[in-house]
Amino acid sequence: CAFRTAFRGVHEKTSGKCVETRTCQPLSSYAPCAVRALGHIPVLRIRGGGAAMGATCKPQEMKTKLLELGQEHLFVGLQPAQEEKLLEQAGELNSQLPGGLDAYVATARKLLKDSAEGVNPFDGFTPTVPHGECLSAGTPEFYKTEELGMQHVKHTGFVLVAGGLGERLGYRGIKIALPLYETDRKPFMQHYAEHILEMQRKSGAEMIPLAIMTSDDTHAMTVELFKDHNNFGLADGQVTFMKQNKVPALKDSSASFDSKEGMIDTKPHGHGDVHTLMHQTGLARSWEQKGIKWVCFFQDTNGIIFRALPSVIGVSATHSFDVNSVCVPRTPGEAVGGICKLEHSDGRSYTVNVEYNQLDSLLRSTEKYKGGDVADPKTGCSPFPGNINILVFGAKRYADTLDKTNGVMNEFVNPKYADASKTTFKKPTRLECMMQDFPLLLPPEAPVGFTQLDRWLCFSPVKNNLVDAAAKASSGLPPECAGTAERDAMYLNTKMLRMAGVKIPEEGPKGTYAGVPLSFAPLCVLSPAFGTCVTDVKDRMGKGADVEISASSAVLLDGDIQFEGRVHVDGALVIKAMRGAKVVVKSLEVKNKGWSLREATEDERKADEMVNMRGYKIDKHETKELVFDKAGEYTVEE
Repeated sequence: CAFRTAFRGVHEKTSGKCVETRTCQPLSSYAPCAVRALGHIPVLRIRGGGAAMGATCKPQEMKTKLLELGQEHLFVGLQPAQEEKLLEQAGELNSQLPGGLDAYVATARKLLKDSAEGVNPFDGFTPTVPHGECLSAGTPEFYKTEELGMQHVKHTGFVLVAGGLGERLGYRGIKIALPLYETDRKPFMQHYAEHILEMQRKSGAEMIPLAIMTSDDTHAMTVELFKDHNNFGLADGQVTFMKQNKVPALKDSSASFDSKEGMIDTKPHGHGDVHTLMHQTGLARSWEQKGIKWVCFFQDTNGIIFRALPSVIGVSATHSFDVNSVCVPRTPGEAVGGICKLEHSDGRSYTVNVEYNQLDSLLRSTEKYKGGDVADPKTGCSPFPGNINILVFGAKRYADTLDKTNGVMNEFVNPKYADASKTTFKKPTRLECMMQDFPLLLPPEAPVGFTQLDRWLCFSPVKNNLVDAAAKASSGLPPECAGTAERDAMYLNTKMLRMAGVKIPEEGPKGTYAGVPLSFAPLCVLSPAFGTCVTDVKDRMGKGADVEISASSAVLLDGDIQFEGRVHVDGALVIKAMRGAKVVVKSLEVKNKGWSLREATEDERKADEMVNMRGYKIDKHETKELVFDKAGEYTVEE
């Protein structure tokens, strides 16, 4: 399993000692960031300056450094021109890495040595269930916490980790460009932006900032996506892009760099780089100085998460958590890490995620949990909440910690050995870091906890193509594909409507699409402008509202729409109110052929990437459509 520095190095760091130093210069000593205006959005790419020899090395100095680091194999067979390019690349890597190539190789060798020797990073630690909140949507406590969170969203900055392509999904673009719904095909990014803008409007915030971490693979396409969509309505200066760099790939336990065509092969360093970038760009501190109290990290294709974030922020405010991990009830053995409080016999204590492939062995090493990763008989779930990698940090502690550590994250290595000698690998590995390991940098007194929510309210990622999704479904595992994301979003929408008093059944169309069985709720889309959170949707139903939607119906509600009378829908209804338009629906009867969901043909799947990712199509036979595209107040009585 992966070997971590986490539980060995952090103790010494927090006590003023440091076994292994990865120095990173303060922001002021970094070479200037490359900043250019693209669609009025700042684009920052860190150019380092943290290497021991400074921001740059002369070619001969760089060659000497590589030779001293045992990388002489890189030069074998190279022509002068190739060597020049290699040294230029090595100089770039040296300037980008905190501590330079020297520190990277030293850390890699130490971690690889410990991995080969089977050193247990959890040795001496005992896990217990940490302090946190378990909220159930619809309860008085939930509504109270959500209301508090909505008061705090004006003091929240959002960070999107968007370094992934859609190749695994059968899509050639970036994942945030994918649509959540087949019905309207708005990109995930548009939904996120609309949620932020609606929170901004409702809270009275002047501007809620958004930072986006991109990668070499996604950066240009992300910038272009924003340009093509007029920044999704976000204001000039509201969004900052931070481009993540890659690190050298390692081919053996001596930390020899792998090479391809005369160049050092590089791989992603992991999403923990988002913290390094938040420090190096100065955003963490500047946000805190501008009044931001909370920093919320979210990922690219969990389209329903913003529905839950007000309640999570409310929990952070209630408990003054410096780190609050969003969690769901966890089934023992599933590929979701567990949040644990780890206490060591020497007094160290951390509340942190333990990966699912390490949790069972950790639990079995204790007397209390000697049965391993098994269910609590009372709940049927693991006692340890399941981490979904949505995090809310206290902004001041976050900025202070990054200043103290210079943005350097704990790293781990996960080699796949070629044989029992544990000296070579089946394929190159690299050092990695994860954003959820940030609590390991905090002092013992820092309050760290979790918010556990119903899964239907906060977690439905898009991870798999249809072939893989069908295989997972046949094995009893969550398919986690485009179809399940849309299904779950529509289930959440209908659930919120029922909680608001709407008569709408739980079940709608169902079938098996390209091997993936899906049971939909009625086809229901609620835009962020109609309601961001549960309370928002509840507030859309006035005292006299009597709304009923049949199982075969489809409804799309977008904008400032209030229901105050009898509304019955048996078919398809679309109501859109543009910004500045307020619509009150007092009576409305809809009866038409509506929309239907069916399995797509092979030709339809070949012709349309979005259909191919789902395996189904939505045929729109007949629709009652009410569009209010001018500012003003409108009443619907039909």
